Amino acid sequence: MRALRVAAAVEAGSLAALLLNLFTVHAEAVSSLLGPLHGTAYLVTVVIAWPVRPARFRALVPGVGGLLAARHRPPAPPA
Repeated sequence: MRALRVAAAVEAGSLAALLLNLFTVHAEAVSSLLGPLHGTAYLVTVVIAWPVRPARFRALVPGVGGLLAARHRPPAPPA
Protein backbone atom coordinates (compact mmCIF):
# COMPACT_ATOMS: atom_id res chain seq x y z
CA MET A 1 0.00 0.00 0.00
CA ARG A 2 2.98 2.31 0.45
CA ALA A 3 3.67 2.25 -3.30
CA LEU A 4 0.05 3.19 -3.94
CA ARG A 5 0.29 6.13 -1.54
CA VAL A 6 3.48 7.38 -3.20
CA ALA A 7 2.07 7.02 -6.72
CA ALA A 8 -1.17 8.73 -5.68
CA ALA A 9 0.72 11.62 -4.10
CA VAL A 10 2.85 12.08 -7.23
CA GLU A 11 -0.27 11.96 -9.38
CA ALA A 12 -2.14 14.54 -7.31
CA GLY A 13 0.91 16.79 -6.95
CA SER A 14 1.70 16.72 -10.66
CA LEU A 15 -1.92 17.49 -11.53
CA ALA A 16 -1.91 20.43 -9.13
CA ALA A 17 1.34 21.72 -10.66
CA LEU A 18 -0.06 21.29 -14.19
CA LEU A 19 -3.21 23.23 -13.32
CA LEU A 20 -1.21 25.94 -11.56
CA ASN A 21 0.99 26.27 -14.63
CA LEU A 22 -2.06 26.37 -16.90
CA PHE A 23 -3.74 29.18 -14.98
CA THR A 24 -0.60 31.28 -14.45
CA VAL A 25 2.36 31.42 -16.84
CA HIS A 26 1.53 28.42 -19.06
CA ALA A 27 5.18 27.54 -19.63
CA GLU A 28 5.45 24.90 -22.30
CA ALA A 29 8.57 23.37 -20.74
CA VAL A 30 6.72 22.75 -17.48
CA SER A 31 3.81 21.16 -19.31
CA SER A 32 6.06 18.91 -21.36
CA LEU A 33 7.84 17.74 -18.20
CA LEU A 34 4.86 17.32 -15.89
CA GLY A 35 2.38 15.94 -18.44
CA PRO A 36 4.13 12.59 -18.95
CA LEU A 37 4.96 12.41 -15.23
CA HIS A 38 1.29 12.81 -14.34
CA GLY A 39 0.22 10.27 -16.97
CA THR A 40 2.73 7.72 -15.77
CA ALA A 41 1.78 8.24 -12.13
CA TYR A 42 -1.90 7.82 -13.05
CA LEU A 43 -1.22 4.52 -14.85
CA VAL A 44 0.97 3.24 -12.01
CA THR A 45 -1.76 4.12 -9.51
CA VAL A 46 -4.40 2.24 -11.48
CA VAL A 47 -2.16 -0.82 -11.96
CA ILE A 48 -1.24 -0.98 -8.26
CA ALA A 49 -4.86 -0.55 -7.11
CA TRP A 50 -6.39 -2.95 -9.66
CA PRO A 51 -6.01 -6.19 -7.61
CA VAL A 52 -7.93 -4.64 -4.69
CA ARG A 53 -11.49 -5.03 -5.93
CA PRO A 54 -13.28 -2.22 -4.03
CA ALA A 55 -10.44 0.24 -4.61
CA ARG A 56 -9.98 -0.39 -8.34
CA PHE A 57 -12.81 1.86 -9.49
CA ARG A 58 -11.79 4.64 -7.13
CA ALA A 59 -8.33 4.65 -8.70
CA LEU A 60 -9.82 5.38 -12.13
CA VAL A 61 -10.84 8.90 -11.08
CA PRO A 62 -8.05 11.19 -12.36
CA GLY A 63 -6.31 13.35 -9.77
CA VAL A 64 -7.88 12.19 -6.52
CA GLY A 65 -8.77 8.58 -7.30
CA GLY A 66 -5.41 7.28 -6.19
CA LEU A 67 -5.73 9.04 -2.87
CA LEU A 68 -9.22 7.57 -2.42
CA ALA A 69 -7.97 4.08 -3.29
CA ALA A 70 -5.05 4.44 -0.88
CA ARG A 71 -7.49 5.21 1.95
CA HIS A 72 -9.31 1.92 1.34
CA ARG A 73 -8.79 -0.54 4.17
CA PRO A 74 -9.42 -4.20 3.36
CA PRO A 75 -11.78 -5.94 5.79
CA ALA A 76 -10.21 -7.80 8.68
CA PRO A 77 -10.11 -11.59 8.35
CA PRO A 78 -12.63 -13.48 10.45
CA ALA A 79 -11.40 -14.52 13.87
